[in-house]
Amino acid sequence: MQGVMRGYIRGVDAVNYRLGRVMMYGIFVLMGILLWSSISKTFFLPTLWTLEMAQFVMVGYYILGGPYSLQLGSNVRMDLLYGSWSLRRKAWFDAITVLFLIFYLCVLLYGAVSSTAYSLGYWKDAPFSYLLGVVIGTEEVGRLEQSSSAWRPYMWPVKLVMIIGFFLMILQCVSELFKDILRLKGADI
Repeated sequence: MQGVMRGYIRGVDAVNYRLGRVMMYGIFVLMGILLWSSISKTFFLPTLWTLEMAQFVMVGYYILGGPYSLQLGSNVRMDLLYGSWSLRRKAWFDAITVLFLIFYLCVLLYGAVSSTAYSLGYWKDAPFSYLLGVVIGTEEVGRLEQSSSAWRPYMWPVKLVMIIGFFLMILQCVSELFKDILRLKGADI
């Protein structure tokens, strides 16, 4: 069982590490969009797309970079008590709290799937089966949701990024749970 956990940890950590290393350069894309927004407002006609595109890039930067941040331990902790605990006690506490995080992320994933299904024109009660049907070709895409801004981009791409990001974050949380279990058993990770 420990070998399976180690294999899972290696696989998920490798995927999230590579994606995180790519996504950390997303801040430069965001800066470029906002720089163009400032230049176009100052010297040319203001563009309609820049601020909303910056929001979309920020969603990808934040949500797809989250698993990498969790992997590095860059999340915020209250070190008032945590810092003085033993490694075993920290592992117990982390294992319990990551279960709450997994539950919360599953709720967010369900909301993202429902929202993505809605953005593809589905208004019924089974968003998971609808999205599966869209992928395999048994369901039709309805009227696509667009933003209410003057630019009016389609919303499904950013909502799809949310699904991918929440799913990867859940996988990384399970990896962190496995690491805590291995620490509690005294095994090498």
